[in-house]
Amino acid sequence: MTTATSTAPRTAGTAQALPLLFASCLAVLGAVLLTPVIPQLLDQFGGSPLVLLIISAPALMIAIFAPFAGQIADRVGRKKLLIITMFVYAFVGTAPLWLPADLGLILISRLLVGVCEAAIMTCCTTLLGDYFSGARRNKYFGLQAVFTSISATIFLLVGGILGGTGWRTPFLVYAISLLIVIPMFFVIFEPQKTAEQRAFDASQARARVPWAMLRLPLIVTLFGGFAFFVVLAEPPVIYTTLGLEDARAIGPISAAASVATAILALVFARLTKLGAKVLLPIAFGAMAVGYVIVWVAAAAGTLPGVIGGVLVASAGTGLLLPTLLAWAVGRIPFESRGRSTGIWTASFFLGQFVTPIVIGAIQEGAGIPVAMAVGIVGIVCAVVAVVLAVTVKAGPIHGDSIEQPVAAAVQV
Repeated sequence: MTTATSTAPRTAGTAQALPLLFASCLAVLGAVLLTPVIPQLLDQFGGSPLVLLIISAPALMIAIFAPFAGQIADRVGRKKLLIITMFVYAFVGTAPLWLPADLGLILISRLLVGVCEAAIMTCCTTLLGDYFSGARRNKYFGLQAVFTSISATIFLLVGGILGGTGWRTPFLVYAISLLIVIPMFFVIFEPQKTAEQRAFDASQARARVPWAMLRLPLIVTLFGGFAFFVVLAEPPVIYTTLGLEDARAIGPISAAASVATAILALVFARLTKLGAKVLLPIAFGAMAVGYVIVWVAAAAGTLPGVIGGVLVASAGTGLLLPTLLAWAVGRIPFESRGRSTGIWTASFFLGQFVTPIVIGAIQEGAGIPVAMAVGIVGIVCAVVAVVLAVTVKAGPIHGDSIEQPVAAAVQV
C-alpha cells in the first residue's frame, strides 16, 4: 500500500527574521562607517576631491542596480542571491585593508560594495514581505527601521574608535557579514508563491509606471538625496579646518547627528496627517537653517556652532527621507508601486553620489571654502522649501500604504 504524503509550507518566525534584520543594517555601512576617517583619507590622498567618492560611490551602484535587484532575485532565488552577495560584500568591503593605497582601486572596490548593498537591501526587505503578512509584517518592517537607525549610530562610533588606529582599520567591519550569513544557511528558505501571488507578480510586470505622478517628486528627490548627503560627507571636512581631525572625536559627533536623523524618521508616522505640503517645507527649512548655521559658525571659527548646525540639519534629513518617499509613491496604484519605489530609490541615491562632485565644483568654481559651499546649499534648500509650500497640494500622506518602501528607505 502506498501512502501519499504532502509537505506543509514552511512558516517563518523570529529565527528567520533576525538574520534579515541584522543583514539590513549592512546597507548603512557604506554611508556612515567611514565618515569619522574622512580627514585621514584626505590626508592620505593629498586632499583630492575624489576622496569623498569613497563614501558616496556605493550610492551610484545602488541607484543603478536597486530597480533591477528584485527581478534578479525572482530569477535566481532570494536566498541564493542574498547569501552570495553577503560573501562578496565581505570580500570587496574589506578590500582596502590589503589593496595598495591607490585611490582608483579603492573606488572600484567601493562601487562593488554598492552592488552588494543593492542586492542585500532588496532581498532582506522582500523576504520579510514574503514571510510575514498583516500586523506581523508591519511589526518586522518597523523593527527593520529601528535596527538600521540604531546601527547607523553604532557604526559611526565604531568607525571613530577604529579610525584612531589608521584609515584602513574601519574597513575590517565589513567582515561582519560573514557572521550574519552563517545562520542564513540553516534558517532562511525560499518562499513558495501561491497562485494569487504569481498572478499579482504578472500584473505588476504589465503595469505602467505613472510618470506624470512621479515627475515632480523624482526631481525633488534627486535634489533631496544631494542635500541629505551633504550632512554626512562635508562636516568632517569642516571640522578639520577648525582643528578637529581625531576620528575618535568625530565619531561621537557624527553619531549624535545620526540620532537626530533617526528620531525624526521614526516619529514620521505620527505626522503624516500634516501632508507633504507642510512636512517637505519643514524638512528643507530645517536643513536650510542648519547649513547656514554651519557656514556662519565655521566663518567665525566656532566648532560648537558648526556641530549645532549639523544637528539641526540632521533632524531635517530625518523628516525629509520618509516624507519624500510617501509623497512620491503613496498615491501610486498598488500594482505599479514596486517599480515606482525602485525608480524613486535610484533618484535618491543618484543625488547622494553627485554630492561630492557638486560641492567640489561649487568650491572650485567660486573659489570658496567648503563651509560656504554648504551654506549655499542651505540657501537653495530654503528656496526649495518655499517653492514646495506653494506648489504641493494639501492633504494627508497615505502612510498606511507604504510601510515596506519606508522600511527599505530608512536603511539609507
